[in-house]
Amino acid sequence: MKTKKLFTILLFLISATIFAQNSDDKKVIKDAEKAKKELLKANPNLQAYFDDAKVYVIFPNVGKGALIVGAASGNGAVYERGVLVGMANLKQLDVGAQIGGKAFSEVIFLKTDKAVQDFMNGDFKFSGNISAIAADKSTPSLNLSYEDGVAVYTMDKEGLMAEVSVGGQKFDYKAID
Repeated sequence: MKTKKLFTILLFLISATIFAQNSDDKKVIKDAEKAKKELLKANPNLQAYFDDAKVYVIFPNVGKGALIVGAASGNGAVYERGVLVGMANLKQLDVGAQIGGKAFSEVIFLKTDKAVQDFMNGDFKFSGNISAIAADKSTPSLNLSYEDGVAVYTMDKEGLMAEVSVGGQKFDYKAID
């Protein structure tokens, strides 16, 4: 009887550890699901990209501030064919004529095996030569294309920023245990 009880407790602890996510991750996941709905509401044409991508990453709340040097960061949820597989964080640094602050959502669509592997291995970076389509909630059109297996879409949420800058984004990926 004692062995059975110990086995039950051990099984519970193992399963709790496997499926556990901290409260910050749970909030990011919930915010990512909400952001996806908002992105699709603002631009229903994005559905084809969500359906077509091998992996997509939704950063629901990216914050950026700048005074000549700008920095941004955010946390996101990583989905493979629509199934949550991990968490990611984004760091951005840029330099140029810029001032202000803003919040935005960003989704990255990864279509090729190489782009997916680079992202998951931590070898994925954006530099000045990768462009993103930026839109506000009232922008109905979509002119998004894959470049090297990657497409990016951002949607401003709030804030005011003026900028002409050069920089890059760096991403870290952590698989869900």
